[in-house]
Amino acid sequence: MSPEWLRIVWRSPSGRTGCLLILLLGLLASFTSIGWLGQGWSAGSDISWGEASASHWFGTNRLGQDIFDRALVATATAFRVGLLVTLGAIAIGACLGGMAGWRHDSWLDHCVMWLAGVLDSVPVFLLAAALAFAFGGGVAAMYLAMILSFWTTTARLVRAEVMRLRGQDFILAARAIGLPGQQILQRHLLPNTMHLLLVQASLTFVAAIKTEVILSFLGIGLDDGVSLGLMLAEATQDILAGHLGNFLAASSCLFLLLLGLNLAADALQDGMGIKQAPS
Repeated sequence: MSPEWLRIVWRSPSGRTGCLLILLLGLLASFTSIGWLGQGWSAGSDISWGEASASHWFGTNRLGQDIFDRALVATATAFRVGLLVTLGAIAIGACLGGMAGWRHDSWLDHCVMWLAGVLDSVPVFLLAAALAFAFGGGVAAMYLAMILSFWTTTARLVRAEVMRLRGQDFILAARAIGLPGQQILQRHLLPNTMHLLLVQASLTFVAAIKTEVILSFLGIGLDDGVSLGLMLAEATQDILAGHLGNFLAASSCLFLLLLGLNLAADALQDGMGIKQAPS
């Protein structure tokens, strides 16, 4: 199934556009992460708020740091946040949703759905602020808040699909030959929810990036390094001074990244005939 989802996205013109944008930005982020690009982002210079030039494509900020290099590092940060949060949320949601669906109407099912309901009632920004206060700040609070907030939708989707599948003939046959419930869940039920998990992973990736930008902009996200949210927060002061480099670089990277991800996610969603679950 691994190449099939890519073929589904590639068949759509908008999906191809999204894939190309993601590929371009992903390559830039990868080259930045391994040290081929953007290594001078933290180095200041005497050129404060320098104009755009051949050596500084978007100029420099108040500290004389190259804005384009900072945008590259911030884009790599966005990919890292999206990947880590998506993996955590999808893994937790699939496991808990699968167990809840297999043991429908049991104490486990009720506990999982109760916990999901409680977490859904708490806005992710409030949860992040509370965890940041509890942990004394740090990036761990942001990651934990997003994972705790985003696994619930995946769990509900997987639970509903497992409940539908467990009455199918191939599951009844597996039970008839004496396969343990855990093996049935792992070998037969969860693999048949991959189409849901792929779509939900693409949507979670987008949500994680947007949430990180907002949290960092508000000062309760990343507190070390550079992110698109931090650059936009800096840009609020730069704009008042008449300098748009930070704003243009950060907003352009964010727009292109979210555009590519949304186009690819929509194409995957439409190709698989899956409607987005209400949040």
